[in-house]
Amino acid sequence: QVQLVESGGGLVQAGDSLRLSCAASGGTFSSLRMGWFRQAPGKAREFVSGISRSGSGTYYAKSVKGRFTISRDNAKNTVYLQMNSLNAEDTAVYFCAATFRESLVITNAYEYNYWGQGIQVTVSS
Repeated sequence: QVQLVESGGGLVQAGDSLRLSCAASGGTFSSLRMGWFRQAPGKAREFVSGISRSGSGTYYAKSVKGRFTISRDNAKNTVYLQMNSLNAEDTAVYFCAATFRESLVITNAYEYNYWGQGIQVTVSS
């Protein structure tokens, strides 16, 4: 069973940066494709970014492309989400997710088998 624990959230001002981390345990991290999702109050959970097993392949939602960067360190069993130029629309609970699926691009929540508990990111304008 894979366990995921997010950290690094908090309250920032518009224009600031924040880096989220997600530490994985209980599985072979390098076999997992990882993703980040977020959910704002009253809204559905949405895909933010995903990364391949090796880290060579990354993909982003249009709303964050150019501002967010996903990366991973397989030696540390950790995936990161660097968030720059934050704005109020980025306020949400952010979730780390993992899957053993083989698909090149995985953006649907149902395709991920494992989830973290979520961490709050609040951007004040």
